Amino acid sequence: DGVDLSYAMKANPMPAVVQHVATLVDGIDVASALEMNVALDTTMPRERISFAGPGKTGDEIARAVAAGIVINLESENEMETVARQAEAQGLVAPVAVRVNPDFELKASGMRMGGGPRQFGVDAERVPAMLGRMGALPALDFCGFHIFSGSQNLRAEALVEAQTGTVALAIDLARHAPGPVRHLNIGGGFGIPYFPGDAPLDLAPIADNLAGLTARVESELGGARVVVELGRYIVGEAGVYVTRIVDRKESRGRVFLITDGGLHHQLAASGNFGQVIRKNYPVAIGNRMGAPATETADVVGCLCTPLDLLGDRVELPTAEIGDFVVLFQSGAYGPSASPTAFLSHPAPAEVLV
Repeated sequence: DGVDLSYAMKANPMPAVVQHVATLVDGIDVASALEMNVALDTTMPRERISFAGPGKTGDEIARAVAAGIVINLESENEMETVARQAEAQGLVAPVAVRVNPDFELKASGMRMGGGPRQFGVDAERVPAMLGRMGALPALDFCGFHIFSGSQNLRAEALVEAQTGTVALAIDLARHAPGPVRHLNIGGGFGIPYFPGDAPLDLAPIADNLAGLTARVESELGGARVVVELGRYIVGEAGVYVTRIVDRKESRGRVFLITDGGLHHQLAASGNFGQVIRKNYPVAIGNRMGAPATETADVVGCLCTPLDLLGDRVELPTAEIGDFVVLFQSGAYGPSASPTAFLSHPAPAEVLV
């Protein structure tokens, strides 16, 4: 209780998915003008839609100002641009400052805070930025967005980061030109992809959040605490299905060649954030009850050795026409893959 849930649409921007998820969450975070259009086409109130990401163009900012959504400011220059656009339109733009904290989310798959980053404003620069914001009447300060990392399966690391985030926000609020009305403490909740991965234990995170929300209520006058999740909401809900079009042996190894590949599911190939490549959970979809009888390499149809979906996987003996299924594919699938590579057909997306 006391924590709102926002959906990070970049995890899966498929309009049908966003329409569905919008009925289950309290807000949506977008990262482009096209994502903003998809979010605005849902039932989500515009004041519960936020726009984050570095390098927003002038056109994107103008459209976000016109739409009345919250713009998460990634730099001092972006703040000035938003103020000019709002003034030109005769509007007041709701804004939050994205803060780059001086700590990171430990053991995260992708670190987005701590050290030099393209994301957000360094915490030590924020007080001066907030002072300048007070002289820009076309901006309406709403709060902070502090996101330090993603894909984390360690509850203790998330507890530590969230505790530090709230403490930082309370400290920075002393310099704010107005009350903190919402505090986005990011997400980072991971899902298990590989053998040995254990699902994230939410209980200690929830216990800690209960104390943090009480502190926010006491020291920030009841600001809305937002946890922003993407992969955690949709990742385990998606499967990628591709058909075997050839089966061959090469010097003692079996290769199952499919009509899909990394141009549809880049992350499963190991080329999207993995340091040491590991297999996603994989199965032969039309032989789910059959025992594993051979070791095979599952590869795509692209002319590159990087197009590997399963490396020496124990599977039932599969034939041409069978279906290879990769689980945990609901996040960062087609939208995070080079779908135009070698001009093969784009995958179909279906909400079941």
